[in-house]
Parts: sequence; structure tokens; C-alpha cells
Amino acid sequence: MFKGVLLDLDGTLIDAFAPIIRAMRETLQHFELPEMSDDAIRRHTGRGDCSMTALFGDKKEQAAQYFIQVHDQTYLNDIQIMQGAETLMQWLQAKHIPMAVVTSKGQHRAEAQLEKLGWLPYFTCIIGKLEGRASKPSPEPLLLASEHMHVNIRDVVMVGDGEADMKAAYRAGCVGLGLTHSFSEEELLSVGASQCFTSLGDVVGWMQGEIR
Repeated sequence: MFKGVLLDLDGTLIDAFAPIIRAMRETLQHFELPEMSDDAIRRHTGRGDCSMTALFGDKKEQAAQYFIQVHDQTYLNDIQIMQGAETLMQWLQAKHIPMAVVTSKGQHRAEAQLEKLGWLPYFTCIIGKLEGRASKPSPEPLLLASEHMHVNIRDVVMVGDGEADMKAAYRAGCVGLGLTHSFSEEELLSVGASQCFTSLGDVVGWMQGEIR
């Protein structure tokens, strides 16, 4: 049984990787680092903030600023809805189960994308990246979201497609449901996922079995 659901954004509810990939390619070029494939950039994103440190080292802050400058030119113009996302949210809403988005994307960028899609009313809160707020894989944003939903974190499930999502869920003490879009089932299980699925439709099926 669960009483609340936390949802990652990129790669889980939406595919907004086109501007991310474009911005990362330009950032790597600017800092004279080797090119990365699209899949490698998706995996980089799914590892959370620590991945930026590993890639750019003591130039992390400058790289992040450059990335944002490029990313923000197009991030509202190329948003694709992940298959099954609206079905999942509509089912949870019909069951009166509170939802929150927990993302490593900047707070106002996440809110702007969700507003454009008309999805803000689905969520109790949006927990994005803000100065002074830890990001996944820290459990802090998950704990904050559960407080906003007034649900004990142990009664919450976290749905995400990245290693950072599953690490954060494990550290927070909630169930992590991993989507095997960018990482394998073995990779996600090894960092704390409780179960893995190939699609949001399969996640809905699991939830329907838990709550009737």
C-alpha cells in the first residue's frame, strides 16, 4: 500500500531531452571536452548533480551557467509527453492519491514546462533545484515533497528513470520504482530500486494491484 507518489520529470513524465542534449553538446565544446552521444548525455542527466562535478571538476559552476544559457533558449519549445504519463496522473487523481514532482531541473523551469502542459493542478507541489536546496541523489527533496503532501515518506513511492532517483528513494526510505529507459534493470536495482518497469503503463498496472 502507498499513500503518495513522487515523480521525476525528464525521462519519466516528459521527454525534454532535445534542449538538454543541445546545451550539453555546446557546453562540452566550449570547455574543450570530448563529445558525448545522446544516450551518454541522458545517462549523465540521470546521475544527478554529482555527474556535473565528475565531468567538469572545479569548473562545474561555470559549466552549469553556460549550460543554462543555452538550454533556456529552447526549453519550452520542445516538450514531448512520455507515453502513459497522463494515464498515470489521471488514475492517481481519481484515487485521490497526492502527487508531487521531484526534479533536479531548476524550480522555475520545471514549473514553466508543467504550466505549458496544463499539468500543474495535478500536483501538491513541485520540488526543483533552488540555491541552497540539495538535489537528488540526496533524499532531501523527497522528504520535503512528502512533507508538503502530508504523507509519511515510508508510505510513498518514487517513480524515476535515473540512478539519482533510485538512490534518493533508497536513502529517504521509500519505495523506488525504476523505469529502464536510460539505465538497465540491474543498474537501477543495484542503487536501490525496489522494482523496475519498461513503461509507465506497467507502473500503473503495479499500482492498481496495490490499491483497489
